[in-house]
Amino acid sequence: MNIPDFIKDFPAIDVPFPDSIVTTSAIRSDDGLMVIFEFHQDFSLPEHHHKTQWGTVLAGQLELTIAGKATTYLPGQSYTIPTGVPHAVKVTAGTKALDIFEEPDRYGLRK
Repeated sequence: MNIPDFIKDFPAIDVPFPDSIVTTSAIRSDDGLMVIFEFHQDFSLPEHHHKTQWGTVLAGQLELTIAGKATTYLPGQSYTIPTGVPHAVKVTAGTKALDIFEEPDRYGLRK
């Protein structure tokens, strides 16, 4: 799946990973934050928690471990991570995912 250039031009989020690993395009409102993640390398994020997150895989695959249960998600499959539930992720290079966070300030924006 190709992400249109106008979406790639949305602000990136401020994450502690270089663009060589993941690029992002985000829209923030007063009520939430929507981010498209494009992973250029295999990537793992250790267990953490925050407010509710919903996402769907656009291309590739990712493995989410939510409350100790690991599930692999493929294109078109969606997931919900409830508020406060510990989760970790493993993503393969080439994966694209759309995530929506309940917290509008989950990540800062950069341009």
